[in-house]
Amino acid sequence: MWDAELTGLHMVRKRSVTSWRILYRNAAGKERVFTLGRYPALTADQARKLALNKLAEVYQGGDPLTARKVARAEEKHREEQTLVAYLDGPYTAYQARRKNGNETLARIRRDFAAWLDKSMVSLTRADVDRWQAEKEAGGLAFSTLKRSYGALNTMLNVAAERGAIPANPLKGVKLERPALTEEELAEAASSRRYLEDSEVVALFAGLEAYQEQKRAERRRSRYHGKPWLPDLDNVPYVDYAVPLITLMFYTGFRPGDLHGLRWEHVNLAFATIRKVIEKTAHKRPEPQTFPLSPEAVAVLKAWHGQLDEPAAGYVFTNPASGGRYSSTAIGKPWRRIKEHTARLAKEERISEALAADLELYTLRHNFASQLIMKGADLLAVSRLMGHADIQTTIEHYGHLAPDHKREFVNRLGRDYQALLSGQAEDAGAGQEDSEQDVAGG
Repeated sequence: MWDAELTGLHMVRKRSVTSWRILYRNAAGKERVFTLGRYPALTADQARKLALNKLAEVYQGGDPLTARKVARAEEKHREEQTLVAYLDGPYTAYQARRKNGNETLARIRRDFAAWLDKSMVSLTRADVDRWQAEKEAGGLAFSTLKRSYGALNTMLNVAAERGAIPANPLKGVKLERPALTEEELAEAASSRRYLEDSEVVALFAGLEAYQEQKRAERRRSRYHGKPWLPDLDNVPYVDYAVPLITLMFYTGFRPGDLHGLRWEHVNLAFATIRKVIEKTAHKRPEPQTFPLSPEAVAVLKAWHGQLDEPAAGYVFTNPASGGRYSSTAIGKPWRRIKEHTARLAKEERISEALAADLELYTLRHNFASQLIMKGADLLAVSRLMGHADIQTTIEHYGHLAPDHKREFVNRLGRDYQALLSGQAEDAGAGQEDSEQDVAGG
């Protein structure tokens, strides 16, 4: 059946299926037929509008049928795009512009080796569940699985954003978090806590004890045949560990941000650090400015002077490689500092908890906790902590904020009591005056 209003538009019925089609000639003069859609899902008016759009394409030199075939071919190619093809091709180029790109690529290749020949769009929740079960059976920690799965999901998101696949097939699919053991629950509770004043004293005594131990070791080494080793008795810091840990205490920075800190980020004259926070760089790629306390500035000035005041480069440089220290390098000196701190705390009977559960991240949590307990507003603390979302600050530290709700309620009650008491006094005074008038009359 041909449409009476639009030339070329017609309806065809084949095997109980009725479809709208448009007949046209392309630029080469070849007659073509393009199927618009099925009736009655597509009404006559809708078919006419769609047909007019397709005829407009023809008028401009296009060919709707060829365009549809090309689109379908591209869609098929996207559906057949394997993990390894995208990983070794576009995603390698993408990660080349990122600081830890090679590590990310290696992590995906290693932990998802069995998936490399799979089509990206074919991945399902069942694949994720099987993968997690196999990796856990192999002894991998949940934190490691989470990092690897996060790296894969980021790749799929990038592939979807750039049109390599229609959408991330694993969007919204999360790993199943295992139940925490008693030890893990205790560790989680202890690391996210603040330090008592006596614990802070023990910590700084532990830092000094660590320095004294290193100086004594260096003196012995120089005395026993290694005079070329630098003298540590006349420098503020024996190595990078103490200034880094002290700076973390006074700024609340993550260890990774301190390891990645460069002198170009530091402005000692204005007492600020301006840098991109590495953990949230994908959400906030712009640099953020953080004020420094006089104590933090003093640490950086002393360390800057000890290094002959470099104008550029990493603040905490690894002499062995010429680059920054890795995020795990602090582990060994931190264990020694913890031992000194724990011993001093035990000797002074300061805190049994400090001897058992002091973690490096406790310094970051202490920074946020102390600010809030001293009255800092949550928004300011969120920015100082480099959180991408204030909800993170509220979730972890909101309970420490001074509770003004009771104060407001009590104040309201007192105000009403004063109001009511004043009315009662006025009424009482009026009644006395009335009695006196009666008596006088």
